[in-house]
Amino acid sequence: MQLVFSDAQYWEDFLPLTFTRPVAEMRCGILTFSERWQKILENTEISFFTETYLQNKFKEPEKKESLFLVTNFLPTENVIQQVKDLKQGEALVYEDELVAAKINMDGFSLHQIEKMTDIKEELTFFKKPTDLFTYNDKAINFDFELLTKGKTSQELSSTNGFLGNKEDLFIEEGAQIEFSTINTKTGKIYIGKNAEVMEGCNLRGPIALCEESKFNLGSKIYGATTIGPHCKVGGEVNNIIIFGYSNKGHDGFVGNSVIGEWCNLGADTNSSNLKNNYGHVKLWNYRTKSFEDTGLQFAGLIMGDHSKTAINTQLNTGTVIGVASNIFKEGFPPNLIENFSWGGFKDDEKFKLDKAYEVAEKAMARRKVPLTEDDKAIFKYIFDTY
Repeated sequence: MQLVFSDAQYWEDFLPLTFTRPVAEMRCGILTFSERWQKILENTEISFFTETYLQNKFKEPEKKESLFLVTNFLPTENVIQQVKDLKQGEALVYEDELVAAKINMDGFSLHQIEKMTDIKEELTFFKKPTDLFTYNDKAINFDFELLTKGKTSQELSSTNGFLGNKEDLFIEEGAQIEFSTINTKTGKIYIGKNAEVMEGCNLRGPIALCEESKFNLGSKIYGATTIGPHCKVGGEVNNIIIFGYSNKGHDGFVGNSVIGEWCNLGADTNSSNLKNNYGHVKLWNYRTKSFEDTGLQFAGLIMGDHSKTAINTQLNTGTVIGVASNIFKEGFPPNLIENFSWGGFKDDEKFKLDKAYEVAEKAMARRKVPLTEDDKAIFKYIFDTY
């Protein structure tokens, strides 16, 4: 059965993180939403129902019977069973929004649905970027159980200090941790395959350090934090998510933030996550084209793919950075930094598209990942449209 991961109405609400991906490809917890559902349903035949300009990179659905899924929520055991039990023409609805349906993608239409069932249980639903870090503890707990069930963790080296329950720590094959402190009293800690926690790190769960990623010497990591695959993180972080392939390798603080792929934070980059007056933080909303109250006292940085900061960059509380932006000028940049900004300030010139390709190609080559023609086409569309 083909799984069709739908952006539904949520794609625009997650910008700038979704400029370069469908909603299903965002990471929260240990896994991306698409990886989580593939694992839950034991199905790897996937496709995406997303923006037209993304469909060359993210496979379009084949015209056949499919399970149509909105992915950005954590299901209960009962809801998982309801999804598995769906018959052709049946759907599940949560708070008046369709979340799953068995339909034929040949002549796709919601009119095919003959029976709708309301989900009565309360679900953890992710509807905006700040939800990713706000509910990351729940996502880490969910994924921890999903990934470690029936498996045995590597032993923690005796060079480390440990607090908490050993069953709340899972170390995958090839991971290394030496001369660090690990505390699972506040949440579970997952260390992915071939990941490394260098000497002198202090980890306080819940934390997920994914495959091939590193915590650099002396890092201070507060949960709930997720570091996606192939990242390097140092300094101090608190309740952040990095999707993958990005570096914050040096000293500096980032808290209550979401950072995309292929980003780099220069040494001593600091991002404020609390206003001086302790008020609610406002964030730019691409749908309404205005700054909107998050209702949160703590909210730091939302950063799109391929963006970079220079050394000693200072970012205000509630800063939103678009795709392929370069922030390097003196002083606090504005709370909204546009896609392809060259400098980081309003009315700065745009980063030239051919140069953006060149930098992305070099950065990705370091991880042996090619910059494809589809990637370039996505860059160009964002450059021309937004």
